[in-house]
Amino acid sequence: MTYPFSAVVGMDDMRLALLLNAVSPAVGGVLVRGEKGTAKSTAVRALSAVLPPVSVVAGCRFACDPAAPDPGCPDGPHSSAPATTPAHPCGVTRPARLVELPVGASEDRVVGSLDLERALTQGVKAFEPGLLAAAHRGVLYVDEVNLLHDHLVDLLLDAAAMGTAYVEREGVSVRHAARFLLVGTMNPEEGELRPQLLDRFGLTVEVAAPRDADARAEVVRRRFAHDADPAAFASAWAAEEAGLAARIADARDRLPRVVLGDDALRQVTAVCAAFDVDGLRADLVTARAAIAHAAWCGRDEVTEEDVRVAARLALPHRRRRNPFDAPGLDDDTLDQALSDTRPEDPPPDGEPPPEDDGSSPPDGDPDGAGPEPSSHQNGHSGGTERARDSDQASSVPAADRAAAAPADPFRTRRLEVPGIGAGVAGRRSKARSDRGRVVGSRRPDGAVTTLHLADTVLAAAPHQVARGRRGAGLRIAREDLRQATLEGREGNLVLFAVDASGSMGARSRMGAVKGAVLSLLLDAYQRRDKVGLVTFRGADAELALPPTWSVEAAATRLRTLPTGGRTPLAAGLLRARETLRVERIRDPRRRPLLVVVTDGRATGARGGNHLGDAYAVAAQLASEGTASVVVDCESGPVRLGLAGVLGGHLGGTTLRMEELAADSLAATVRDARKAA
Repeated sequence: MTYPFSAVVGMDDMRLALLLNAVSPAVGGVLVRGEKGTAKSTAVRALSAVLPPVSVVAGCRFACDPAAPDPGCPDGPHSSAPATTPAHPCGVTRPARLVELPVGASEDRVVGSLDLERALTQGVKAFEPGLLAAAHRGVLYVDEVNLLHDHLVDLLLDAAAMGTAYVEREGVSVRHAARFLLVGTMNPEEGELRPQLLDRFGLTVEVAAPRDADARAEVVRRRFAHDADPAAFASAWAAEEAGLAARIADARDRLPRVVLGDDALRQVTAVCAAFDVDGLRADLVTARAAIAHAAWCGRDEVTEEDVRVAARLALPHRRRRNPFDAPGLDDDTLDQALSDTRPEDPPPDGEPPPEDDGSSPPDGDPDGAGPEPSSHQNGHSGGTERARDSDQASSVPAADRAAAAPADPFRTRRLEVPGIGAGVAGRRSKARSDRGRVVGSRRPDGAVTTLHLADTVLAAAPHQVARGRRGAGLRIAREDLRQATLEGREGNLVLFAVDASGSMGARSRMGAVKGAVLSLLLDAYQRRDKVGLVTFRGADAELALPPTWSVEAAATRLRTLPTGGRTPLAAGLLRARETLRVERIRDPRRRPLLVVVTDGRATGARGGNHLGDAYAVAAQLASEGTASVVVDCESGPVRLGLAGVLGGHLGGTTLRMEELAADSLAATVRDARKAA
């Protein structure tokens, strides 16, 4: 039995965001971000129990409303008549559904599938509905939405925004209504959604377990009571659940009458402008959420408090400028934006308004001295500070040198795993996939999902006389059908092995090295890769970050990475090799790419050159088929070229740091073309 929504302890923002979307699905759904074990899934699953029941056409697989059936419903046409009773003559009343979408679902499972074989051989348009049809007029819940393939997230958000789902296969098209409340939950430690996808969710909330001992005790107490007797626990909360359901229904009825006045609308747009959000989707979502909150509170007009609540839920995730920015909203900025749009109180009768004589200093500058020059205004200040930091760092012994700040990230060239893989969809290396360009065809093992029309026609052509073809129609049999073979891109496991020894810290190189690795991490985020981080310094190597989806965690580890000590290169490669061995067992389809960031030197605890051990481990990695790239961090007029020798033993590519940038690659190509 489902845990009652009213019994969830705390989590006020999450519950309010879910309820506002229940009142007005046009708000655009909810994304719940939070650590594991914070009742995210429990609250979402409980929501459907307090939603008003829906009346549907009897026998319709697409949950059409008897009072206003979808004219394009694949199960239609349906007759319509005014609904005068809960049990409509041509319909039935049932509870609102909550449909869960598993992370590993295929596109056909989500949107539905067309039976191409019957369409081509029998001329029948047979459609099997997917999860979008099942969720129509209910809730569609995606747990771990950050692990869902990007194209499926796009598809869900498009359907939620348009209220319609489309399925098209080789000229055969089916559409049906798909209006639902979309709820996604995720643990940020397992990876982020791209900012473009974050923006498509109407509201976002951050949840965390309560830190108050009494609140935690109440959570445990209620959970024990529910597990011991779910029916009795539900009965104890039945009154609260009924009251909540009635309030949602009343708010839905009130929603069309709520007025968004000019003053409230100006507050919405002023707040969005103050937080410098991209586009106008934030304004629309904030306005809809404010209207829904007014209806939820029983008001017929939007107030400043409604705008404030809506902004706190609709704007934090839209302020991110790169994947490493944490979502958030500054309360002082919000208060100032709302204050600036309030109408000024008129002066007392007979008293003229104050005049500006020009003597007042600008806002925020009580001394009238003007703003201090920033590092962007003074091109020398940032360099002076970095030089000072460099001088201070150089005076610290190598073993105790503090963590260097990374340089600014840049756009990197794409590093790929050679060959053709078959991993999960991504944007890095070539792979056979369900999406991409057509590179051939094959006989289908099961149902045809992507038809290779030309090869199907070629296979059927020799048999037309034997099949008694008369006229223009082509007679196609099951054995003629050909499934298209597609080549797309896959995501990989990018494992970084970063040299943090004293030689890397010399001449302030570590800041540039960290900037390069941060750039590669950003590239891995955009290409939907898993990432891991091995560091080696002193006497040993450590797995600083096990392979994860969270590039933010890797970036955090990188920023705090100190430098100093000797260079146990062999230990770093051994730790990387062991990490890759374990990951091959866990996820055999995901091909790895090892990125070694080093100057190629190797020293042991007692000094001396230990390159032989490192080269032996490198040869083992190469024999196991590990694709690798060595980023050569050596600098200065005299270079030993040891990183290149290491790259040769790894059987991979060696790049100097300056060659990582995509711009340098483009310049190299342009120079080559000019020379030709």
